[in-house]
Amino acid sequence: MENRKVRLRPFVVRMPSGDRYWTVLDEDGLVPIAEVDEFLRHVRFGRDQAESMTATYAGAIRLFLVWCARSGLDWRECAGRLGSFMFWLRHARLDGDPVVPGPGQQPVRGPRRVNTVLAGVREFLKHQVTVGNAPVAVLAMLYEVADDRDLPVEVRGEASGPRYYARARHRSAVPNAPVDRASDDEVVALLLACRTARDRLIVLLMARAGLRRGEAVGLRREDIHFVVDARHLGCSVPGSHLHVVRRDNGSGAWAKSRRSRAVPVDFLVVQAFDQYAVERARCTEAAFSDMVLVNLARPPAGAPVKPGAVNELLVRLSRRAGLERVVHPHSLRHAFATNVVEAGAAIDEVQQLLGHRSVTSTQVYLHPSPQRLRAAVDRVGSLVEGARS
Repeated sequence: MENRKVRLRPFVVRMPSGDRYWTVLDEDGLVPIAEVDEFLRHVRFGRDQAESMTATYAGAIRLFLVWCARSGLDWRECAGRLGSFMFWLRHARLDGDPVVPGPGQQPVRGPRRVNTVLAGVREFLKHQVTVGNAPVAVLAMLYEVADDRDLPVEVRGEASGPRYYARARHRSAVPNAPVDRASDDEVVALLLACRTARDRLIVLLMARAGLRRGEAVGLRREDIHFVVDARHLGCSVPGSHLHVVRRDNGSGAWAKSRRSRAVPVDFLVVQAFDQYAVERARCTEAAFSDMVLVNLARPPAGAPVKPGAVNELLVRLSRRAGLERVVHPHSLRHAFATNVVEAGAAIDEVQQLLGHRSVTSTQVYLHPSPQRLRAAVDRVGSLVEGARS
């Protein structure tokens, strides 16, 4: 394999309408690579996916094309060599250094990152087969036929016989580690570290309603139904709740799923929202925004909070609270899901609350924590107590 440097780079394109998507520029850094650009425009506008999705795909395809170029192969010929690509992903950097992993050397990319890149490459190659830029034989190199007998019982459905589906041939094994959830103590510490009602509401929307960061900052005032009976609003969902709706908010905030969902909220979220409403009313510029979460102190005042600002907020709160680690947005969402499962919710209920398209994404929360396993054993009681009874 050649180790010459290949200068491809992701690039964000702003359309006249204001919509944006990411593409990949050629080695001169001036022109988008035609096949890649067409695919990413299709993802953004044909599939109505978020800008962030095109950014993820652009980064993945860039790595694939760099590897193809260093291998001296056309990308159409590389679908059958994704095993070698996976090895390169784990150990190679983009500075031209040779791939010579030694004993004890840490991989450059972990298994989750490798699988994310592979998913983007598969989508790119599938699209090229669809539009006729790659032979149909590429699909057989990407997928193999499998059945659902190795899937959890909750995922198989009610069909008596096995169901067949196309399974990706190349996938890096991910360690079966516990879900990275924020503990209840960490959530309380973050809330105590908040200095504004808006910041408390942001934390609670993720930790007590399970929203993704993009869903939280993408809420509009019309999505908030914090009333006992919302029928006068044209909504039949009982109790206080909010609606997660997929729309382009212009700030990079997107709901991941196309399917809208209603999420019930508890009194903590309602109370935090009421306190924030008083705080927001003091900002004159906020009155002109339909977004729920807006800038109140930072300029431009009244502008929607961006997804990246949520990460920055949690970094500040984690340090201010004296936590041993930085709590990330998804850790708060995981905390909500785990608490709901441990409270006895069924898997379909958790799936609906989280907005998962497939129940397999929800399956991870069914793995019991060490505390639940300890409690299960303690509930059995001792043999002596059983004999006495």
